[in-house]
Amino acid sequence: MSDLYGKLYVVATPIGNLADISFRALDTLRQVDLIAAEDTRHVGLLLQHYGINNKVASFHQHNEDKMADNLIQKLRDGLSIALVSDAGTPLLSDPGMPLVRSAKEAGITVVPIPGACALITALSASGIAISQFSFEGFLPRTASARKAFFTEKLCVTTTWAFYESSHRILSTLEDMLSVIEPDRQIVIARELTKLHETIVKTTLSKAVELVRQDEYMRKGEFVVIVDGAAKISKEAALLSPEHTKVLSILMQKCTTKTAVELAVEITGARKKLLYQAALDLEKGA
Repeated sequence: MSDLYGKLYVVATPIGNLADISFRALDTLRQVDLIAAEDTRHVGLLLQHYGINNKVASFHQHNEDKMADNLIQKLRDGLSIALVSDAGTPLLSDPGMPLVRSAKEAGITVVPIPGACALITALSASGIAISQFSFEGFLPRTASARKAFFTEKLCVTTTWAFYESSHRILSTLEDMLSVIEPDRQIVIARELTKLHETIVKTTLSKAVELVRQDEYMRKGEFVVIVDGAAKISKEAALLSPEHTKVLSILMQKCTTKTAVELAVEITGARKKLLYQAALDLEKGA
């Protein structure tokens, strides 16, 4: 039965430079019966640039659950559909998961058409170890939730990366600096493949100052890559009972952040270890 169904093509489109699209992607966009696009006006510019005249349907985060059923029926009827996002590879912090999941469940063939991806583009030019990394998507909107996230990441020894918008990039970096050591290596990549592409590798503290002082570093779309924490030897990873006791007493009187900072000054123990111990104490471990 699935041979009678249409195919769903997940098509990567340029993240800025319109030349960054494959011949296969262009052929697919020409030949499908319908293009499901996150922003019809945005994809319209791409189609116009390459002289493609095809049907386009709006498919975004506010209507994807409802539209997915409609598109699945079209696929069942034998029509082929291309799924595209505003830029880059669909589903990486973009709409599309309900449609792809439903297509898989219905036995419809899903064909990836690979191409540009802001995350991979930034990682490839970062100069930070990427043999292992995690992608965190967009971070929480509130400062308290972001700080909690950064605290969880404090001792992670592998590279991690996230997307951020222009109106939150400075506050996000400031929140990171309040938790993570100032000399941690990070990369800020903005406006990738566009005219004002910028990829800066520096320490966290210097990155905050750069973004504060340069208004252009607060414009565009961002990928932030953070180097993993230094690995701690088995011997250095042990806190004495005295260290833990001091930390526990301070946490009864202060916020976790202040208690850890004071414990570092009093005991001389490593900040990362004390933060982890604080998290364990909060969880009742």
